[in-house]
Amino acid sequence: MTGRVLLVATGDVMAYARHTRRPGLATAADLLAAVPGDLGVEVVTEDVQAEPSWDTSPSTMLRLARRARSALLDEGFDGVVVTHGLDTIEETAFLTDLLAGPAALRGGIVLTGAVRGLDELSSDGPRNLASSLVAAADPALRGVGAVVCVNDELHAARWVTMADATGVAALSSTPAPILGRVADGRVEMTAPPPPRPPAARGEPETHVALIKTYPEMDPVLVTSVVDAGARGVVLEGTGAGNIPITLYATLSELAEWDIPVVVASRCRTRPVALEDLPPALGLATKVGAIGARGLAAVKARYALMVALGGGGRSAVRDWFARL
Repeated sequence: MTGRVLLVATGDVMAYARHTRRPGLATAADLLAAVPGDLGVEVVTEDVQAEPSWDTSPSTMLRLARRARSALLDEGFDGVVVTHGLDTIEETAFLTDLLAGPAALRGGIVLTGAVRGLDELSSDGPRNLASSLVAAADPALRGVGAVVCVNDELHAARWVTMADATGVAALSSTPAPILGRVADGRVEMTAPPPPRPPAARGEPETHVALIKTYPEMDPVLVTSVVDAGARGVVLEGTGAGNIPITLYATLSELAEWDIPVVVASRCRTRPVALEDLPPALGLATKVGAIGARGLAAVKARYALMVALGGGGRSAVRDWFARL
């Protein structure tokens, strides 16, 4: 297999060198040099300055998403690999997936990272990078959208989450399946990908707040973020999408002000609208809330950013209905 892949390195943990006489960050070219063997892939390297993964800004995530899109649509690459710290890799991957559009049909979009630095014992970075480069060049990922590749596993951006910060098996898609594996120099798909998201319209709105709810929560905690300029709010509720009754009047007011409020859950939930839930569930929809359609709250935030690019609360509701 041959292909031309763009490797974008952000200086994440994969590039850390802590135990040598010259500690520092490896460049994209250095990372590529550490990959064992001949992958049969032509790789073009590029370094991008970025914050640490635990503090990656929406503007940096948008820059990486747009870079992946332009590499495939405008520069003829067969695939793109982005190295990224694991803390927020699921967020950048999902935003990249939401903005990929027709680029997803042109080639693979793969994000990868590592738990251990480049010079640590049994570093997982070189292997993850090798598998990601192979995956990005493989035609099997065309049309799939953005994925995260670690431990030779391919996870859909919509489903993946960092579930364990203590070992190299840090990421999981459970209860959804992994999409496939990288084995013997090629991709083996094992499950169909999630549906492609609705087309993004306009410029994403980055000022979106995410708030975890709790019983008898004071509504001023919600109105304060709107007063500070938030154009939308995601509430992380409980169960199938329940939030405290103390917030209902505030949500009704925000609906009148054309501020969309999306309700997600701290639990895994079904990808259905709040209004389609059985009676006594999803009551927040009666005061104007929009359901997250099964997305985790952190990912619902990025979905709301993209949805707001198409307009206000009505446009957001329509976009989420097609998610």
